Amino acid sequence: MILLLHNRYRVPGGEERAVEDLAWLIRSELGEEAEVLERDSTALSGRDAARGLLLGGLGASEVADAVDRTGARVVHAHNVQPSLGWRALAAARTAGARVVLHLHNYRLVCAVGTCFTHGADCTRCHGRNTLPGLRLNCRGGSRAEAAAYAGGLALWQERIAAAADAFVVPSAFALERLRALGAPLGDRARVIPSVQRTFAARSAAGAGGYALYAGRLSAEKGVADAIAGCRAAGVPLVVAGDGPDAAALRAAAGPDVRFMGRVGAGELAALRAGAAVALVPSRYAEILPLAALEAMAAGLPVVASRAGGLAEVVPAAGLHPPGDVAAMAARIGALWGDEDAGAAALAIARERTAPPVVAAALRAVYS
Repeated sequence: MILLLHNRYRVPGGEERAVEDLAWLIRSELGEEAEVLERDSTALSGRDAARGLLLGGLGASEVADAVDRTGARVVHAHNVQPSLGWRALAAARTAGARVVLHLHNYRLVCAVGTCFTHGADCTRCHGRNTLPGLRLNCRGGSRAEAAAYAGGLALWQERIAAAADAFVVPSAFALERLRALGAPLGDRARVIPSVQRTFAARSAAGAGGYALYAGRLSAEKGVADAIAGCRAAGVPLVVAGDGPDAAALRAAAGPDVRFMGRVGAGELAALRAGAAVALVPSRYAEILPLAALEAMAAGLPVVASRAGGLAEVVPAAGLHPPGDVAAMAARIGALWGDEDAGAAALAIARERTAPPVVAAALRAVYS
């Protein structure tokens, strides 16, 4: 039995899908039972969220009880903020489970998790020094919220790290950056990309009729660049997703941009099936977004920023400097409907993210 532990975000995204995919992988490839113990940030008041951050977690006995009830040999934790914290990990270990902490972002050091603030990459916070994030109010909320995150990370970062027997990070770039940020990982971290459940039989990008962006609509994701790049390339764009910049992006977009809002897995798969190219125009140092891996597994050529972990998987022919709209437009034109490029992306996705590949790496971490 593997117990997956996760504090859901107020706006669900790739990490929630990653937890679901891991539960599926554990059952289908490792042949073990999997149970997910989740909390939801939408159910927490601001006061309770602050208490969780500053106390190092709330209600850790729930995790210990779940380990006892299920007989879990491993607790695989994902987002632990704000309600789980180091206390949940310590409770799991005391109850007899091995603890694996999956770092999908930089939140062990960075309050926003992206190392992106005020429109630019940012590595000012280092180790337990989170004062720059407090001073800049990177989260964009109240000063009290900024103080709670800065204080909670500074107080408990070392406790969280010490409570984990192993770490999983989705890309080599992310591991290098976390170490550069002073995250106390030691030699316990392993790079394992997110698993893909399905793969296209072949690329069908030649029949596609639009460029596709799928993801969060926020500044660091570079959606405005995607709109400008497609306008410059003279191609239609479909945008799937939601986020804080949705209204502004809709207002700035022209008639060749179609906004779908947040879509389910089936509808997203259908959108990919009708696309000629996928765009991942991130402005920040991405860890390794599911949007890129899913598009590659669907056999789509991918045009992406040469940012963070993206450069590790996206074929070089599709990479452009972050924020360079002219270079993006040129890559869109070059890869539009290119089934050879789609096949190359599909091959990389199979090699690195196929269920047996990811399961073998995970099995080693769990043991």
